[in-house]
Amino acid sequence: MPIPAELQKAWDDATDLLEEKNDPEGALEALRSAWGSIDNEAQRAKTLSLAADAGTEMGVIDKRNQKSHWQKAYKNYNKSLSIDPKNKETRRNMNKLASMMDEQAISLGLGLQMFDQGNPTPIGLLVMVLSMAAFLVSIKLVSDFLDDGSNPVVALEVQYVLNGQSVTGEIEVEMYRDEAPMHVESFLTHVENFQYDGVQFHRVIDNFMIQGGDIENMGGSGGYAAHYYGYCNGESIPQESDCRQKEDYTIPHEHENGLKHTVGAFAAAHAGLNTDGSQFYIVPTDGSASHLDWEAGKDCTTSSCHTVYGYVISGLEHVDAISNLETQNDSPVDPVRIISARIL
Repeated sequence: MPIPAELQKAWDDATDLLEEKNDPEGALEALRSAWGSIDNEAQRAKTLSLAADAGTEMGVIDKRNQKSHWQKAYKNYNKSLSIDPKNKETRRNMNKLASMMDEQAISLGLGLQMFDQGNPTPIGLLVMVLSMAAFLVSIKLVSDFLDDGSNPVVALEVQYVLNGQSVTGEIEVEMYRDEAPMHVESFLTHVENFQYDGVQFHRVIDNFMIQGGDIENMGGSGGYAAHYYGYCNGESIPQESDCRQKEDYTIPHEHENGLKHTVGAFAAAHAGLNTDGSQFYIVPTDGSASHLDWEAGKDCTTSSCHTVYGYVISGLEHVDAISNLETQNDSPVDPVRIISARIL
Protein backbone atom coordinates (compact mmCIF):
# COMPACT_ATOMS: atom_id res chain seq x y z
CA MET A 1 0.00 0.00 0.00
CA PRO A 2 1.49 3.38 -1.01
CA ILE A 3 2.23 5.85 1.75
CA PRO A 4 -0.12 8.87 1.67
CA ALA A 5 1.70 11.91 0.32
CA GLU A 6 0.74 14.01 3.34
CA LEU A 7 2.17 11.44 5.73
CA GLN A 8 5.38 10.96 3.74
CA LYS A 9 5.91 14.72 3.71
CA ALA A 10 5.38 14.84 7.48
CA TRP A 11 7.97 12.08 7.98
CA ASP A 12 10.46 13.87 5.73
CA ASP A 13 9.82 17.23 7.39
CA ALA A 14 10.12 15.74 10.88
CA THR A 15 13.39 14.01 9.99
CA ASP A 16 14.80 17.22 8.53
CA LEU A 17 13.68 19.26 11.55
CA LEU A 18 15.31 16.77 13.90
CA GLU A 19 18.55 16.07 12.07
CA GLU A 20 19.28 19.34 10.31
CA LYS A 21 17.47 22.11 12.18
CA ASN A 22 17.40 20.79 15.76
CA ASP A 23 13.72 21.68 16.02
CA PRO A 24 11.96 18.74 17.76
CA GLU A 25 8.92 20.87 18.58
CA GLY A 26 8.44 21.59 14.89
CA ALA A 27 8.90 17.89 14.14
CA LEU A 28 6.12 16.97 16.58
CA GLU A 29 3.81 19.54 15.02
CA ALA A 30 4.48 18.12 11.55
CA LEU A 31 3.65 14.62 12.73
CA ARG A 32 0.47 15.72 14.48
CA SER A 33 -0.75 17.50 11.37
CA ALA A 34 -0.56 14.27 9.34
CA TRP A 35 -1.85 11.82 11.96
CA GLY A 36 -5.26 11.58 10.30
CA SER A 37 -3.71 10.38 7.02
CA ILE A 38 -2.31 7.17 8.55
CA ASP A 39 -3.73 4.14 6.71
CA ASN A 40 -2.31 1.17 8.60
CA GLU A 41 -0.50 0.00 11.72
CA ALA A 42 2.95 0.00 10.11
CA GLN A 43 2.58 3.70 9.31
CA ARG A 44 1.31 4.33 12.84
CA ALA A 45 4.34 2.57 14.32
CA LYS A 46 6.79 4.68 12.31
CA THR A 47 4.97 7.90 13.20
CA LEU A 48 5.04 7.02 16.91
CA SER A 49 8.75 6.21 16.71
CA LEU A 50 9.50 9.57 15.08
CA ALA A 51 7.37 11.30 17.72
CA ALA A 52 9.42 9.53 20.39
CA ASP A 53 12.66 10.68 18.72
CA ALA A 54 11.36 14.24 18.85
CA GLY A 55 10.28 13.88 22.48
CA THR A 56 13.73 12.62 23.42
CA GLU A 57 15.34 15.68 21.85
CA MET A 58 12.79 17.95 23.53
CA GLY A 59 13.98 16.60 26.86
CA VAL A 60 17.60 17.33 25.97
CA ILE A 61 16.80 20.92 25.05
CA ASP A 62 14.14 21.71 27.65
CA LYS A 63 15.85 20.66 30.89
CA ARG A 64 13.12 22.12 33.07
CA ASN A 65 10.51 19.76 31.63
CA GLN A 66 12.88 16.93 30.80
CA LYS A 67 11.02 14.35 32.87
CA SER A 68 7.67 14.79 31.13
CA HIS A 69 9.22 14.90 27.65
CA TRP A 70 11.18 11.71 28.20
CA GLN A 71 8.35 9.82 29.88
CA LYS A 72 6.05 10.61 26.95
CA ALA A 73 8.78 9.65 24.48
CA TYR A 74 9.30 6.31 26.23
CA LYS A 75 5.58 5.58 26.05
CA ASN A 76 5.53 6.34 22.32
CA TYR A 77 8.52 4.05 21.72
CA ASN A 78 6.72 1.33 23.67
CA LYS A 79 3.53 1.76 21.64
CA SER A 80 5.52 1.68 18.41
CA LEU A 81 7.20 -1.56 19.45
CA SER A 82 3.88 -3.10 20.44
CA ILE A 83 2.95 -2.75 16.75
CA ASP A 84 6.35 -3.48 15.20
CA PRO A 85 8.35 -5.46 17.80
CA LYS A 86 11.11 -6.39 15.32
CA ASN A 87 12.15 -2.81 14.61
CA LYS A 88 15.73 -2.77 15.89
CA GLU A 89 16.24 0.98 15.48
CA THR A 90 13.18 1.82 17.58
CA ARG A 91 14.20 -0.66 20.27
CA ARG A 92 17.76 0.69 20.25
CA ASN A 93 16.50 4.25 20.64
CA MET A 94 14.13 3.24 23.43
CA ASN A 95 16.91 1.46 25.32
CA LYS A 96 19.16 4.50 24.88
CA LEU A 97 16.44 6.73 26.28
CA ALA A 98 15.89 4.36 29.21
CA SER A 99 19.60 4.64 30.03
CA MET A 100 19.44 8.44 29.84
CA MET A 101 16.42 8.43 32.15
CA ASP A 102 18.17 6.12 34.58
CA GLU A 103 21.17 8.46 34.73
CA GLN A 104 18.85 11.32 35.66
CA ALA A 105 16.84 9.19 38.14
CA ILE A 106 13.71 9.59 36.02
CA SER A 107 11.22 6.74 36.25
CA LEU A 108 9.60 5.26 33.16
CA GLY A 109 6.22 6.39 34.48
CA LEU A 110 3.97 8.81 32.67
CA GLY A 111 2.26 11.51 34.64
CA LEU A 112 -1.31 12.47 33.92
CA GLN A 113 -0.39 15.66 32.05
CA MET A 114 -2.31 16.12 28.81
CA PHE A 115 0.49 17.38 26.59
CA ASP A 116 4.23 17.79 26.37
CA GLN A 117 5.01 20.67 28.66
CA GLY A 118 7.54 22.10 26.24
CA ASN A 119 4.82 23.03 23.76
CA PRO A 120 2.03 25.38 24.92
CA THR A 121 1.63 26.83 28.41
CA PRO A 122 -1.23 25.40 30.50
CA ILE A 123 -3.55 28.19 29.34
CA GLY A 124 -2.36 27.83 25.75
CA LEU A 125 -2.85 24.08 26.01
CA LEU A 126 -6.50 24.47 26.95
CA VAL A 127 -7.10 26.86 24.06
CA MET A 128 -5.30 24.53 21.65
CA VAL A 129 -7.24 21.44 22.71
CA LEU A 130 -10.58 23.24 22.42
CA SER A 131 -9.78 24.73 19.02
CA MET A 132 -8.39 21.49 17.61
CA ALA A 133 -11.43 19.49 18.72
CA ALA A 134 -13.50 20.83 15.83
CA PHE A 135 -11.34 19.33 13.12
CA LEU A 136 -9.69 16.28 14.69
CA VAL A 137 -10.97 13.14 13.05
CA SER A 138 -11.33 11.55 16.50
CA ILE A 139 -9.84 11.66 19.96
CA LYS A 140 -7.73 8.69 18.91
CA LEU A 141 -5.85 10.91 16.48
CA VAL A 142 -4.16 12.70 19.35
CA SER A 143 -4.31 10.10 22.09
CA ASP A 144 -0.86 8.82 21.19
CA PHE A 145 0.61 12.31 21.56
CA LEU A 146 -1.57 13.45 24.47
CA ASP A 147 -1.55 11.57 27.72
CA ASP A 148 -5.17 12.17 28.64
CA GLY A 149 -5.24 9.80 31.59
CA SER A 150 -8.04 7.68 30.11
CA ASN A 151 -6.27 4.43 30.93
CA PRO A 152 -6.47 3.38 34.59
CA VAL A 153 -3.21 2.83 36.45
CA VAL A 154 -2.75 0.20 39.16
CA ALA A 155 0.02 0.31 41.76
CA LEU A 156 1.35 -3.01 43.06
CA GLU A 157 3.30 -2.66 46.30
CA VAL A 158 5.70 -5.60 46.31
CA GLN A 159 8.12 -7.05 48.85
CA TYR A 160 11.08 -9.34 48.19
CA VAL A 161 14.48 -10.26 49.62
CA LEU A 162 17.59 -9.03 47.82
CA ASN A 163 21.07 -9.88 49.14
CA GLY A 164 19.58 -10.79 52.50
CA GLN A 165 17.71 -7.49 52.84
CA SER A 166 13.95 -7.01 52.61
CA VAL A 167 13.02 -4.63 49.80
CA THR A 168 9.67 -2.92 49.37
CA GLY A 169 8.84 -1.17 46.13
CA GLU A 170 6.00 -0.13 43.89
CA ILE A 171 5.23 -1.22 40.35
CA GLU A 172 2.77 0.95 38.42
CA VAL A 173 0.92 -0.60 35.49
CA GLU A 174 -1.12 1.27 32.91
CA MET A 175 -4.13 -0.84 31.93
CA TYR A 176 -5.24 -0.74 28.27
CA ARG A 177 -9.00 -0.80 28.72
CA ASP A 178 -9.94 -0.24 25.07
CA GLU A 179 -7.64 -2.98 23.78
CA ALA A 180 -8.62 -5.64 26.36
CA PRO A 181 -11.86 -4.56 28.09
CA MET A 182 -12.70 -7.90 29.71
CA HIS A 183 -9.22 -8.54 31.09
CA VAL A 184 -8.91 -5.02 32.45
CA GLU A 185 -12.39 -5.09 33.99
CA SER A 186 -11.72 -8.41 35.71
CA PHE A 187 -8.31 -7.31 36.99
CA LEU A 188 -9.61 -3.98 38.32
CA THR A 189 -12.51 -5.70 40.06
CA HIS A 190 -10.12 -8.08 41.82
CA VAL A 191 -8.01 -5.08 42.83
CA GLU A 192 -11.05 -3.25 44.20
CA ASN A 193 -11.97 -6.36 46.19
CA PHE A 194 -8.42 -6.61 47.63
CA GLN A 195 -8.02 -10.06 46.09
CA TYR A 196 -4.36 -9.54 45.18
CA ASP A 197 -3.26 -8.33 48.61
CA GLY A 198 -0.83 -10.87 50.05
CA VAL A 199 -0.65 -12.92 46.84
CA GLN A 200 2.78 -14.21 45.78
CA PHE A 201 4.78 -14.12 42.59
CA HIS A 202 4.99 -17.89 42.53
CA ARG A 203 6.88 -18.35 39.24
CA VAL A 204 10.03 -16.49 38.24
CA ILE A 205 12.10 -17.26 35.15
CA ASP A 206 15.08 -15.05 34.36
CA ASN A 207 15.15 -13.59 30.84
CA PHE A 208 11.46 -14.41 30.48
CA MET A 209 8.90 -13.19 33.02
CA ILE A 210 7.66 -13.04 36.64
CA GLN A 211 4.22 -14.54 37.31
CA GLY A 212 1.68 -14.08 40.10
CA GLY A 213 -2.00 -13.53 40.72
CA ASP A 214 -3.18 -16.92 42.00
CA ILE A 215 -5.82 -15.47 44.32
CA GLU A 216 -7.19 -18.93 45.03
CA ASN A 217 -4.29 -21.25 45.89
CA MET A 218 -1.27 -18.91 45.87
CA GLY A 219 0.98 -21.43 44.13
CA GLY A 220 -0.12 -21.18 40.50
CA SER A 221 -2.86 -23.81 40.34
CA GLY A 222 -5.82 -21.50 40.76
CA GLY A 223 -7.36 -18.14 40.04
CA TYR A 224 -10.50 -17.08 38.21
CA ALA A 225 -12.21 -14.18 36.45
CA ALA A 226 -14.00 -11.57 38.54
CA HIS A 227 -17.10 -11.66 36.32
CA TYR A 228 -18.82 -14.16 34.04
CA TYR A 229 -17.84 -13.62 30.41
CA GLY A 230 -19.59 -16.60 28.85
CA TYR A 231 -16.75 -19.08 29.46
CA CYS A 232 -16.51 -21.76 32.11
CA ASN A 233 -13.11 -23.47 32.41
CA GLY A 234 -12.37 -22.41 28.84
CA GLU A 235 -15.62 -23.73 27.40
CA SER A 236 -18.24 -21.45 25.87
CA ILE A 237 -21.33 -21.68 28.09
CA PRO A 238 -23.78 -18.81 27.50
CA GLN A 239 -25.75 -19.19 30.73
CA GLU A 240 -23.92 -18.27 33.92
CA SER A 241 -26.20 -20.60 35.87
CA ASP A 242 -24.72 -23.54 33.94
CA CYS A 243 -21.22 -22.77 35.27
CA ARG A 244 -20.99 -24.62 38.56
CA GLN A 245 -19.00 -22.14 40.65
CA LYS A 246 -17.32 -18.76 40.34
CA GLU A 247 -13.90 -20.42 40.59
CA ASP A 248 -14.60 -21.82 37.12
CA TYR A 249 -15.16 -18.39 35.52
CA THR A 250 -12.62 -17.69 32.77
CA ILE A 251 -11.97 -14.85 30.33
CA PRO A 252 -12.00 -15.44 26.56
CA HIS A 253 -8.92 -14.37 24.66
CA GLU A 254 -8.33 -10.78 23.57
CA HIS A 255 -4.88 -11.49 22.18
CA GLU A 256 -5.61 -10.01 18.74
CA ASN A 257 -5.57 -6.48 20.17
CA GLY A 258 -2.19 -5.48 18.72
CA LEU A 259 -0.38 -5.24 22.07
CA LYS A 260 2.91 -7.15 22.09
CA HIS A 261 5.24 -8.73 24.65
CA THR A 262 7.70 -5.85 24.76
CA VAL A 263 9.57 -4.68 27.87
CA GLY A 264 7.19 -4.20 30.79
CA ALA A 265 4.29 -6.02 29.14
CA PHE A 266 1.58 -7.10 31.60
CA ALA A 267 -0.22 -10.18 30.28
CA ALA A 268 -2.67 -12.91 31.22
CA ALA A 269 -1.36 -16.32 32.19
CA HIS A 270 -3.53 -19.29 31.26
CA ALA A 271 -3.67 -23.04 30.85
CA GLY A 272 -5.08 -23.00 27.34
CA LEU A 273 -7.23 -20.94 25.01
CA ASN A 274 -9.97 -18.96 26.81
CA THR A 275 -8.87 -20.09 30.29
CA ASP A 276 -7.53 -16.70 31.43
CA GLY A 277 -8.30 -15.90 35.05
CA SER A 278 -6.65 -13.77 37.71
CA GLN A 279 -3.05 -14.83 37.09
CA PHE A 280 -0.74 -12.49 35.20
CA TYR A 281 2.92 -12.10 34.33
CA ILE A 282 5.27 -9.20 33.64
CA VAL A 283 8.12 -9.12 31.12
CA PRO A 284 11.40 -7.69 32.55
CA THR A 285 13.92 -5.58 30.65
CA ASP A 286 15.87 -8.61 29.47
CA GLY A 287 12.77 -10.73 28.96
CA SER A 288 12.07 -12.51 25.70
CA ALA A 289 8.40 -13.48 25.36
CA SER A 290 7.53 -12.56 21.79
CA HIS A 291 6.75 -16.23 21.07
CA LEU A 292 3.56 -15.68 23.09
CA ASP A 293 2.30 -12.95 20.73
CA TRP A 294 -0.60 -13.61 18.43
CA GLU A 295 0.20 -13.33 14.74
CA ALA A 296 -1.99 -13.75 11.69
CA GLY A 297 -2.15 -17.43 10.78
CA LYS A 298 -0.95 -18.66 14.17
CA ASP A 299 -2.99 -21.57 15.54
CA CYS A 300 -3.54 -20.63 19.17
CA THR A 301 -5.06 -24.00 20.00
CA THR A 302 -1.66 -25.64 19.53
CA SER A 303 0.70 -22.66 20.00
CA SER A 304 0.21 -20.47 23.03
CA CYS A 305 -1.16 -16.96 22.48
CA HIS A 306 -1.48 -14.62 25.46
CA THR A 307 -3.37 -11.37 25.93
CA VAL A 308 -1.27 -8.33 26.82
CA TYR A 309 -3.47 -5.80 28.59
CA GLY A 310 -1.08 -3.37 30.24
CA TYR A 311 2.46 -2.05 30.49
CA VAL A 312 4.66 -1.12 33.43
CA ILE A 313 5.17 2.64 33.49
CA SER A 314 7.09 2.89 36.77
CA GLY A 315 8.99 0.45 38.97
CA LEU A 316 10.41 -1.73 36.22
CA GLU A 317 13.60 -1.97 38.28
CA HIS A 318 11.67 -4.07 40.80
CA VAL A 319 10.44 -6.39 38.04
CA ASP A 320 14.05 -6.78 36.89
CA ALA A 321 15.29 -7.41 40.44
CA ILE A 322 12.63 -10.05 41.07
CA SER A 323 13.40 -11.77 37.77
CA ASN A 324 17.02 -12.20 38.90
CA LEU A 325 16.25 -13.69 42.32
CA GLU A 326 17.42 -17.16 43.26
CA THR A 327 14.81 -19.80 42.47
CA GLN A 328 14.18 -23.48 42.94
CA ASN A 329 12.06 -25.17 40.30
CA ASP A 330 11.18 -21.68 38.99
CA SER A 331 9.83 -20.64 42.41
CA PRO A 332 11.62 -17.90 44.40
CA VAL A 333 13.62 -19.28 47.32
CA ASP A 334 12.43 -16.33 49.42
CA PRO A 335 8.75 -15.39 48.97
CA VAL A 336 7.90 -12.45 46.73
CA ARG A 337 4.59 -10.89 47.75
CA ILE A 338 2.15 -8.27 46.60
CA ILE A 339 1.54 -6.35 49.82
CA SER A 340 -1.28 -4.37 48.27
CA ALA A 341 -2.80 -3.47 44.92
CA ARG A 342 -4.72 -0.26 44.37
CA ILE A 343 -6.08 1.85 41.55
CA LEU A 344 -4.43 5.28 41.39
